[in-house]
This record gives sequence, C-alpha cells and structure tokens, in this order.
Amino acid sequence: MRIRTDDEVYRVDAVWLGPPRATMPWRARYVAWGVGVFVFLIVLTVERRLGIDLFWSIAWGIVITILVTRMITSKISHERPLSAVAAMWLRELTAPREATAGEGGAVSATRVRVNTTRPRKRAKASKAARSAKPAKPSKAARNRARADRARAKARQRRGPRQQQTKRGRGGGVRTPTQAGA
Repeated sequence: MRIRTDDEVYRVDAVWLGPPRATMPWRARYVAWGVGVFVFLIVLTVERRLGIDLFWSIAWGIVITILVTRMITSKISHERPLSAVAAMWLRELTAPREATAGEGGAVSATRVRVNTTRPRKRAKASKAARSAKPAKPSKAARNRARADRARAKARQRRGPRQQQTKRGRGGGVRTPTQAGA
C-alpha cells in the first residue's frame, strides 16, 4: 500500500516561461526574476563605480547576476521564503560576536618602558657622606623589638591572675610532678 503525500503540490513552482508562443529556453521562478533584477542593478552600479566600460560592465554584469541569483535562490524554497532568508542573513550580520583578539597573556611587551637615554652607573658616595646618615636597624632587629613590645602588652593585659609555670608561658595549674618533667 502506498501513502501519497502532498509533496506534488510543492514540487510545482511558480514558474514564468516567457510570453505565449515565445517561451524562454530555461525555467525560472518568479522569485528568481525579482532577485535577478535587484542583483543586476547592484552589480551594474558597482561595476560602473569601478570604471569598467559600459559594454563590459553589462556583459560581466549578466554573468555575475546569474551566478549570484542561482546562489541566492538555491537557499529559497516553499519552506524557507525569501523574507526568512533575508531576515536570517540580517541577524547573522548584526549578531554579537565573541572577541577573537586576546588581551595580555603569558608574555606581553605592552608595558615595557623604552628610554632614549642609556642608564649610567651612579657615583659612589664618600665614607663621610655614608657615615652622616643614621644607621637603619636591620629587619630582624625591628621584628624582635616589635615582638618584645607585643609580649609586654600581653603581660599587662594578663595581670596577676595567671601565674607563670617553671616552663614559662601558660597559666594552668600544674602538679609538682608535671612541673619537674
């Protein structure tokens, strides 16, 4: 048993074969004629703007028009009309795109400073000039002094309530056996 579909209805294109008793040797849908006229005018305008001679612009305009019209009408069908193809093309052109150019990265020379003069060595200061400056304490000495101040402040906060054991810090109660260990 065969099930007939309605595909035959859509296989028949709205085709214009030409005037009666003088038909064209090719079949072209009405849409193709409309698109062809529009494409031909655009191609002719571009060719004339480029300065191509009138005869050659018309000759090549017809060839280019046929190729472009065939390409466009191959995308058009009864399921996808010209208006849908034009809307899709417009949306494709105006859609936001992901940035393809990367910024920065592992190695970049964008922040390299370039000076026109070469750097020169500084002259050494004399011993008298160096000794006139007060000596700056080392980092370790500054850290020790800071730790001592923090311990003194902590002792003031603790007050007489906590006693120090034989081992030093801690305020817990220890038995003589624990203290001796």
